[in-house]
Amino acid sequence: MNKKITTLIFCGLLASLSGWTVAEEGHDHNDKHESAHEQQAEEGGHDDHGAKKEDGHGGHEEEKSSIKLSNAQRKSAGIIVEALQVRPMMAEIQAPGEIHLNAYATTKATPRIAAQVLARHKRLGQKVKKGQPLVTLSSVEMAEAQGALLVADIEWRRVTKLGRKVVSERRYVEAQVARQQAYARVRAYGMTKAQTDRLLKTGDPAKAIGEFKLLSGQDGIVIHDDFTVGELVEPGRVLFEITDPASVWVEARLSHDQEAAIRPGAEARIKTDSDWVAGQVLQLHPMMDETTRTQGVRIKVPNENGHMHPGRFVVVRLQTNEAGKPALAVPDTALMRSPDGDLQLFIETQPGEFEPKEVEVLRRSAGLAEIEGLEPGTRVVTQGAFFLQSELAKAGFAVHNH
Repeated sequence: MNKKITTLIFCGLLASLSGWTVAEEGHDHNDKHESAHEQQAEEGGHDDHGAKKEDGHGGHEEEKSSIKLSNAQRKSAGIIVEALQVRPMMAEIQAPGEIHLNAYATTKATPRIAAQVLARHKRLGQKVKKGQPLVTLSSVEMAEAQGALLVADIEWRRVTKLGRKVVSERRYVEAQVARQQAYARVRAYGMTKAQTDRLLKTGDPAKAIGEFKLLSGQDGIVIHDDFTVGELVEPGRVLFEITDPASVWVEARLSHDQEAAIRPGAEARIKTDSDWVAGQVLQLHPMMDETTRTQGVRIKVPNENGHMHPGRFVVVRLQTNEAGKPALAVPDTALMRSPDGDLQLFIETQPGEFEPKEVEVLRRSAGLAEIEGLEPGTRVVTQGAFFLQSELAKAGFAVHNH
């Protein structure tokens, strides 16, 4: 009996000891599994559910730099898409240039005799019309000429009233010549025909005080008025300079070989701060500059916005009379600058979806740019690229700030 009880107690102890050992082994296994799982999670391989994590912001894939527009948006933005194709490009010559006043649309107001400035009627920057008074002057020489004209005019009227039957031929001719010379002298000194005729109409010697006005010779704007009221000015002194700013000249310098490829009337492009401005070759200088060994080309350029200021240096591209080679080209306006400064085009990857593509510009000519980096037939945006670039910049700004 006691032996049987002892056996049962011994078996219970074995079972109890065996269960403790299994539990410990199971606990150790779980600890190892959790440790491996934690290590794997720390390494970024899987999340808490064993799924593989994605790189990037919050597990999202990297966004593509593309813009998708509806037909209405495309129409509103003026976007035009064309298939990239080979087209003829005229050859161009690039040269340095400088902006000058259009001398054919510029006049100067100068006294022809020594005079004193009595009054100023126009100022720098003001617009003027042809025939408007610019300045009032006074001159002793003019006073003498005005007096002589009044005397000669009285004598001439008296002689003509008496007639040739009473007055000798010599006296008649002398009176006529004296009056004509006095009239011409007053005009040569600076009085206009209208001013001179008004003086003669009054016939008043008290009006012969030497005052006269210089008038504007054209419509335009005052660009020079370097004088003071009361100043005594000499003949030829420039008191006013007036120009029509609607056009300017650009003087380009070419080598002899380059100049031979240019003809009057050829198209030209001038690079300003923001854009290219179209012009036309007006004249070719017949003489070579002995110092620079170059020949000048004069280009007429419209200046309606007034941004072409004389004295500025510019880049000039002249179209030659040589036939250009066909090239894979797009309009200059289709090219945009990427954030890193590279040139790019917007291509249509799907109907209404556009993305930028960097290209290399090989040369430019007459508003076209030969490119490399795209295949013929690629649909590229030729108008409205600036809108797409702006929209892409807005999207990029939003992504980095969400």
